[in-house]
Amino acid sequence: MTLLESLKAGKLHHFHGGIHPPERKAPANLTPISEAGLPNELILQVRQHIGQPARLKVAVGERVLTGQLLTEPLNPMMIPVHAPTSGIISAIENRPLCHPSGLEGLCIVLTPDGKQEWRQRFPVADYHLLDADVLLNRIHQAGITGLGGAGFPAHVKLTPRKPAIKTLIINGVECEPYISADDRLMREHPQDILQGIDILRHIVKPEHTILAVEDNKPEALAALRAANKDDNVLIVAVPTKYPSGGEKQLIEVLTGLQVPSKGLPANLGIVVQNVGTAFAVKNAIIDDEPLIRRVVTLAGEAFDKPGNAWVHIGTPVRYLLQRYGLKAEREQRVIMGGPMMGFTLHSASAPIIKGSNCILAPKYAELSPPAEEMACIRCSQCADACPASLLPQQLYWYARSDEHDKLQSHNLFDCIECGACAYVCPSNIPLVQYYRVAKADIRHAEREAELAERAKQRFEARQERLAREKEERQARQAKAAAERKARMAEQTAKTGEDPVAAALARVKARQQETSGEDMAAARAARKEEARRNRELKQAEQGSSSSDSASEQHATPGNDKSSAVAAAVARAKARKAAQQAEANGSTEATANAESVPETTTAAADDKQAAVKAAVARAKARKAAQQADANASSGATENAESVPETTTATDDKQAAVKAAVARAKARKAAQQAEANEPPSAPATETPTTDATPAETADADAAAAKKAAIKAAVAKAKARKAQQSAQDKPSDREDES
Repeated sequence: MTLLESLKAGKLHHFHGGIHPPERKAPANLTPISEAGLPNELILQVRQHIGQPARLKVAVGERVLTGQLLTEPLNPMMIPVHAPTSGIISAIENRPLCHPSGLEGLCIVLTPDGKQEWRQRFPVADYHLLDADVLLNRIHQAGITGLGGAGFPAHVKLTPRKPAIKTLIINGVECEPYISADDRLMREHPQDILQGIDILRHIVKPEHTILAVEDNKPEALAALRAANKDDNVLIVAVPTKYPSGGEKQLIEVLTGLQVPSKGLPANLGIVVQNVGTAFAVKNAIIDDEPLIRRVVTLAGEAFDKPGNAWVHIGTPVRYLLQRYGLKAEREQRVIMGGPMMGFTLHSASAPIIKGSNCILAPKYAELSPPAEEMACIRCSQCADACPASLLPQQLYWYARSDEHDKLQSHNLFDCIECGACAYVCPSNIPLVQYYRVAKADIRHAEREAELAERAKQRFEARQERLAREKEERQARQAKAAAERKARMAEQTAKTGEDPVAAALARVKARQQETSGEDMAAARAARKEEARRNRELKQAEQGSSSSDSASEQHATPGNDKSSAVAAAVARAKARKAAQQAEANGSTEATANAESVPETTTAAADDKQAAVKAAVARAKARKAAQQADANASSGATENAESVPETTTATDDKQAAVKAAVARAKARKAAQQAEANEPPSAPATETPTTDATPAETADADAAAAKKAAIKAAVAKAKARKAQQSAQDKPSDREDES
């Protein structure tokens, strides 16, 4: 029998495990689908599907129209988000996500203006005239994902591949308790769903098309069969069993085939789409209406008005709770999805996304919170209930110990997270939560390993590039060296001289010249530095001698030392005067000798005379300084005699006064003896000077010398008088 023949005959298959929880679809499925209306703001998650988020296409403050693209897809796994209504983009920021983690993520906040102005639309009158690629592109641009809850991009599933698709299955089972969104959609819009199925058949071109509906939905089955006019679409009722609505489980029930581990239904030539997805495809192709709203079940005894409603994507859950009269209990739970596969919301600010099919608000007595976890008793009930034929108990132990390799070897990723194992566990172990965390950890580790591998590849590529560049550089250098060598050989052959040797010789010669000049300059610098050091040392010795002499004169018992210091000072002064005179005569002689024997200009004669006069002035200044030092020394010695009233002190004072007078007379005689003659021999003008210039210079020099001698004699007499006055004063005081 063929597949269609067996299905028409009512022959179905079974999958392993499964459970029969209470359905509780009433009273939500008893009333028609209502309109939820527009909230004050719509929060649109940028990523609402499996895959990467699309790129933002709008900015804050921009006005958008209904159906306008808010994000732009850059690859097939990016699904765009559209404006559910016209309004203003009030913010683009992080908001709480519709996710089990409760984390925040990037969202577009749209403030409706109430006008519902649409963008320009392009409906299709006859989709049979369009190729499959065109239809798939329109489905992609409409932002359609699987509305059964997984959120996989619909156009990716429908893309032609090998092996060719033989069977198209439309899933209308909706097996989870409380949820009745697909049930009401099939009851109220069967014709639109069948039209969407026909579009899918035009794209996929399958051999068989099966519309499966669980047998607990007789009204939906009747409405679809009444609307179906195509014999190529077979509507089948499947037994009620959870989770028969799972993709792999439904394939096994209808065809008897099992999807291999880590495989896809497409590997068996089968594609499965939800009835809600078929309805959205019809709207996208026929009406050019993107996926901007969907049917959501509002169930649970805490709702005053439970039912199903058309809800715009991005509507905050808080708005729906208020709109349908939530009577919250203390610690009221709000679950996104059904009681088996849903998750508790951390915030009522989370928005409705494309995969949101139910908001469950049960009372405590209706659906109590999970009980305290206890130890596993190894009863194996979880393994018996698992529809994927896994070993939940082993997976639980490996998940707790983070043994990722063993988890993958036990096919953790074949788990559909249906919650059947946790439902039957007598120890109240939340097995599905452990599996979800383990899957997230493994994905994170794989991403890290992938990034590390990419970094390794980039590093190796860089090393290869550097090595290649080094080889190329060495090759270029070798080539340039060979070219230079050839040019030098050619030049040597032409000129007969090696250019390298010639250049080296020139460099060596320049270095020798430079070194000789540097050595001469260094010697001159050392000589100059030595001369300055000697002068500085002599000046320091002279100042230290003067200071020590002053200190000795200030002490009462050091008269003899003062006299010696004064004598030393006078000797130094005489020596300095003689040295100055000698230097002057030497400079004069040198100036005289430096005159060229040849006849020179009058300017050279005048310059020589000026130099001789300067030398004589320096000599006279040195003599005056010596006389001044001698006079001041005698005066200080005379004034340093201490005042005392005893007889011994008077006698000592008289002796000191006599000594001081003798020193003063001697200093005067010395000053007279040191008086320079009126016409010193060293100052004889050069033979080249004119007689008039020589006479004027001699007269000026003689006059200055006479003045200095008179000053010296006056100073000596003054010192002598001061020394004579001091003893008489002391005698009067005694």
